[in-house]
Amino acid sequence: MKKNSISIERNKGFWTAVHSLWSGLMLSLRHIKKATKRREQMYVSDPDYFTQKEGLVTLKYPYETIPVPDNGRYRLHNEMDDCIVCDLCAKICPVNCIEIESIKATEEIGITSDGTKKRLYAPKFDIDMAKCCYCGLCTTVCPTDCLTMTKVYDFPEVDIKNMIYHFTDLTPEQAREKQELFKKQQAAKAK
Repeated sequence: MKKNSISIERNKGFWTAVHSLWSGLMLSLRHIKKATKRREQMYVSDPDYFTQKEGLVTLKYPYETIPVPDNGRYRLHNEMDDCIVCDLCAKICPVNCIEIESIKATEEIGITSDGTKKRLYAPKFDIDMAKCCYCGLCTTVCPTDCLTMTKVYDFPEVDIKNMIYHFTDLTPEQAREKQELFKKQQAAKAK
């Protein structure tokens, strides 16, 4: 009696598998017919975006790309001419991917594009994009709007060290020189 029930279950399992494979094959054949037509490339905000039900949607990347939204969060960029080295971006960063060192200037360095006076040099302003979680907090706290997110979302690297972007505008020699000038000024004030 047990032999018969086992053979029936095996037989039923075999035909279930055949039926499942046949159903999948028929579905694939139906989609192959529809896939010969290519969809027109359009942005999500276009009124006809959701009316196109059939056709290929695969892009020939990198030759074809989808439009990047203006409010997207991608690679960071710092415009050093506008940076006042306030360190707010590094303090708010939840993953500590921004490293900043500052040297006080002996006199006013310049003025940013929004009229803020610059009084600090930045011998080190590094952003580790491998650590970055693209939250955008650093861009919201920046008082001079020098730290922004660009539309560049594709930046693969073979070496992870290349994911650290250096935005400083000083060489190490210039940084040592500025530090010595500041120390001399402080020593002169102390006398």
